[in-house]
Amino acid sequence: MEQIEHKFVEVNGLKLHVAETGNDSSPAVVFLHGFPEIWYSWRHQMIAVAHAGFRALAPDYRGYGLSDPPPEPEKATFVDLIADLLALLDALSIPKAIVIGKDVGARVAYLFALHHPEKVSGIITLGMPYLPSSPDTFLEILPEGFYVSRWQKPGRAEADFGRLDTKTVVRNIYILFSRSEIPIAHESQEIMDMVDSSTPLPPWFTDEDLENYGSLYQKSGFQTALKVPYRSLSEEFNITNLIVEAPALFIMGEKDYFFKFPGMEDYIKNEQAKMFVPKMETIYVAEGGHFVQEQFPEQTYCWITISSMMILVSKCNPNY
Repeated sequence: MEQIEHKFVEVNGLKLHVAETGNDSSPAVVFLHGFPEIWYSWRHQMIAVAHAGFRALAPDYRGYGLSDPPPEPEKATFVDLIADLLALLDALSIPKAIVIGKDVGARVAYLFALHHPEKVSGIITLGMPYLPSSPDTFLEILPEGFYVSRWQKPGRAEADFGRLDTKTVVRNIYILFSRSEIPIAHESQEIMDMVDSSTPLPPWFTDEDLENYGSLYQKSGFQTALKVPYRSLSEEFNITNLIVEAPALFIMGEKDYFFKFPGMEDYIKNEQAKMFVPKMETIYVAEGGHFVQEQFPEQTYCWITISSMMILVSKCNPNY
C-alpha cells in the first residue's frame, strides 16, 4: 500500500483521516466505506482508479478508524457525515467528484447527491441500491434477533462487543456478513455468539487484513459506528425531490445476504430504483457476497474504473 498516502484534514472542528493516491489535478473519486469497514476496504480500487488517471480519496468517517470522534458520539447523525463530506471536498478544493459507497457508504453517497447534486459527477454503489424510504422498515418484519434490531438497542451491542477484543469483533462480523443468510440470533443468543472461534476467515480475507482492521477499530472503538448507521436509520432529512439525475452504477454480489431482506430481491432485480435514479445501471458479480470489493477486487475495480471513465465522457458529450 506504499502508493497510498495518508493525511488529516480539519472539517467541522474535527480532523478526518483521509487515504489518498493519484494526481491532485486529476478528476476526483471519493470512496465511502461501510461497516465494519474503513478506508482500507477500498485499497485495491483506489490504486486501480489512480492508475487510470483519477485522484482517489477514502476518508474514515468521524468516529471511525483514525478520524477524530465527535464530541458526543451518541448524537452523531447521517447529516454529520454529509456535512463532513461537503467540507472535505471544499477543504481540498474539489469542485465535483464521483462518489462511490459500499453499504452504509451507499446511503451516504445518495444522501449527499440529493443534498448537493452540484458536487456529484456520478455515483457508484455496492451492496445497497438507492432506497427512497428508511431501511428501518425491515425492523417491523424481521425477528427480534435480527442483527440491526440488536445493535439499535443502546448498551446491548456494547456489552456484546465488550467481551471481545476489537480484532475478534471485526472477524466475527466479516464471517457473518460474508454468508448468504441474514444474521439473526436466537432469543437467548448474542450476535457475537453466532460465530464459533474455530470458524475460519473467508479465504479472500487475510490475517494481515484482520490486523489492519483490528488496529483501526482499537483506536476508534465502535460507539460512533453503532450510532451511525444503526441507531440513525429513522433519521429524517426533509428532502422534497427524491430523484437523482447523476449517472449511476450499482454493483451487487449474487450471494449478498442483502437480497434476503424482505422484498429486496424483487426491488433490485426489477430495477425499481430506476424510478428514482433513471441513469442507473446494474452489474451482478457471480459468487459475490456482501464484501464484493474485497472478495473480487479485480472485477469491481474494472467496473468502477470503466464506469468512472464513462461518467467523464458523458460530461463532455451528454448524448454519449
